Amino acid sequence: MKSSYRNIFLAIGVAALLLMVYNLDLTWPETLAVLRRAGVWLPACIGLWFVIYVMNAWGWSLIVHENGGRQSGLGFWRLWKYTVTGYALNYVTPAAVLGGEPFRIMELKPYVGTERAVSSVLLNSLMHIFSHFCFWAFCILLFMLCYTSRLTPMSLGVLAFSALFVLLGFVVCYRVYRYGMAEKSMAWLAHIPLVGGRLESWTHRNSERLIEIDNQIKALHKQHPRVFFGSLLLEFSARILGCLELQFLLFIFTDEWALVDCILMQGFTSLIANLVFFIPMQLGIREACMAVFTGFSLGGGSYGVLTSLLVRIREIVWIGIGLCLIKTANLQSVPSRPATVTEQI
Repeated sequence: MKSSYRNIFLAIGVAALLLMVYNLDLTWPETLAVLRRAGVWLPACIGLWFVIYVMNAWGWSLIVHENGGRQSGLGFWRLWKYTVTGYALNYVTPAAVLGGEPFRIMELKPYVGTERAVSSVLLNSLMHIFSHFCFWAFCILLFMLCYTSRLTPMSLGVLAFSALFVLLGFVVCYRVYRYGMAEKSMAWLAHIPLVGGRLESWTHRNSERLIEIDNQIKALHKQHPRVFFGSLLLEFSARILGCLELQFLLFIFTDEWALVDCILMQGFTSLIANLVFFIPMQLGIREACMAVFTGFSLGGGSYGVLTSLLVRIREIVWIGIGLCLIKTANLQSVPSRPATVTEQI
């Protein structure tokens, strides 16, 4: 990727990060008090997310290497760097994928070409989304098993809505893996007023490229099931491991929480947060969800608010790390390979 493009991504990320810090609504003395109370548990959470990002990068590496990257010289730790930076950019941009996914595609392109870069990033994003729905389905079943005695008409209504949403997600993911998404998505976007005409013209000129991307998306599930389920298992396991963060942080306030409570709290909080994906970092949404869930479970909603604040601080740390990685260890040379017409954009 050109240095100027990296600078643009970095500028957008830094500006958004400063906005996120400003909107924490914490004074410096209050922040220091929260950090002192957190003790060793906040560094433990930061270290935990290093492991989670390793698992995310491992799952992505399975897809990239099966999709033409095995002989490209693309090492695991470079993919880990792109993973961390991509998620950092996703955190600070509305609609989630407006920053991270274009960045990953542009960084991956010199190694595997345009089509494989796009399909690899799309497949990784799809796997990330699919693991979300698997995790939410797991949480719905777990909630019904563990909180049977606390079920009320309102909680049953929430569960029913959640189950319908998850079922719809499974159907959409199945159709994408079976029929692809690139060509149909561009055809749908071509109906947007003002820009639709240009998009339709671009789609017509690049129809072969879009078909190739869709073929690579469909091939992962059909021709490489071990890679598909291996990547899904890593993504799902990373989500379960991420629930330990809530366990660590709640140890600061109480020892009454079990890991199953943290899994459910993480699951339903992330479900609501993703329903309002257009808000950067879901500001205010997560705090409210955690407060409601802790109030439902322990009668102490303040635990959820304080825990959410510490999660925000951990996110800011890793966003900062991801943004710093934009300008470090960048590609100096790429493996020589003949360029194809379809790789020119």
